[in-house]
Amino acid sequence: MATSTCTFLHLADVHLGYDRYNSPERSKDFFLAFRDVVRRHAIQNPVDFVLIAGDLFEHRQIQPGVLNQAQIVLRELKQAGIPVLAIEGNHDSRPYGVKTSWLRYLADHGDLILLEPEAGEEGLELRPWSGGRGGYLDLPCGVRVIGSQWYGSAAPKSIEQLAAAIRRLPPGPERVVLMFHHGLEGQIARYQGALRYRDLLPLREAGVGYLALGHIHKSYTEEGWIFNPGSLEANSTAEWDFPRGAYRVRWGEGPPQAELVQDYYRRPHRRISLEAKGRETPEEIAAAAIALAKGSDLPEGGPAPMVEFRLAGQVGFAKHELDSRALQQQIQQLTGALLVLFRFEATTLEIGSAALSLEEEGRRLQIEEKIYRELLSSHAHYRKRSEELARLLLDLKEKILEEQGEAEVYAHLSGAFLGEED
Repeated sequence: MATSTCTFLHLADVHLGYDRYNSPERSKDFFLAFRDVVRRHAIQNPVDFVLIAGDLFEHRQIQPGVLNQAQIVLRELKQAGIPVLAIEGNHDSRPYGVKTSWLRYLADHGDLILLEPEAGEEGLELRPWSGGRGGYLDLPCGVRVIGSQWYGSAAPKSIEQLAAAIRRLPPGPERVVLMFHHGLEGQIARYQGALRYRDLLPLREAGVGYLALGHIHKSYTEEGWIFNPGSLEANSTAEWDFPRGAYRVRWGEGPPQAELVQDYYRRPHRRISLEAKGRETPEEIAAAAIALAKGSDLPEGGPAPMVEFRLAGQVGFAKHELDSRALQQQIQQLTGALLVLFRFEATTLEIGSAALSLEEEGRRLQIEEKIYRELLSSHAHYRKRSEELARLLLDLKEKILEEQGEAEVYAHLSGAFLGEED
């Protein structure tokens, strides 16, 4: 008997409630992207079901308006008769000591199906979804979907337990999807706690044919069975160049066929860079920046762009002598940008001194790292991670010197200790 074709939309890292730049319009972008991709690629072009592989929300505690945004989209899918299956990611998992989460709230109100394994005598157990609870669901189109949770540093061990639990399941559809919120190594720089490909192989051996990942905000696939769509919107300027979107998947005979769809609402962005030579005055730097902004190729019509202005090279004045706030305002007026983000990455030279050469700068960083490492090694609790933590301290110093916000620095620090991505 021929296998029927099943079609589904795979989303992850929606991050409703995003508030990094304290801009209501920027926060709304994440809702608009979610609603538009669902309307275009799940409702207008119907699918059998939708997957959300973690991080529907930006925060574990959310405002009523953010909950309303989620319900608007989920109820449109419900009215169209399209089930939504979801798991918790690190951003929207239940806080420590709390028995419920906002995803559980949505599940209890019938807005989505939350698939969660349970702790059992043999490790993790998967029970059929029934009455609002369960770890897996067999869908009419001939696909079994299995859920998981955010496991952090315990992910490798949890994978082994999940694989064993999958093997114990009763016979069902041969096409098996597992939602798993974790990252694969080698995909982005400076991400600690990523899984190795071989860590995931027990899942394939247990019969998983489509591993629906989330967590890393960049789209990637591996070996025809691992798929990560990336976030719908960029959470930082560092992610602007990442490929991202949602996977629209057709699965009939043979392996799943996943297409990355990107034609939905997204805030445009542009970068403006200026390389200083060390001889310019602050006024000359500002004038050059304005000239670049006037000549920049910015989109016409549609949403106002995000603009990043980056000052690199060498400057012969103190950072505070450049009125960056006034410069941001001028660039915003010229470009019509929603936000202008200022990055002061130039080396500041003292009057009468020479800049450090690249070689000297490298030696300074090595000395700093060595001092951090020796201090950490003297403490029994940190000794085994002294090299990793020394590098983390250098990263934190760099972020603070760049005047990054407290929330961004805290998120980076949390990611280092929990294996999270910012």
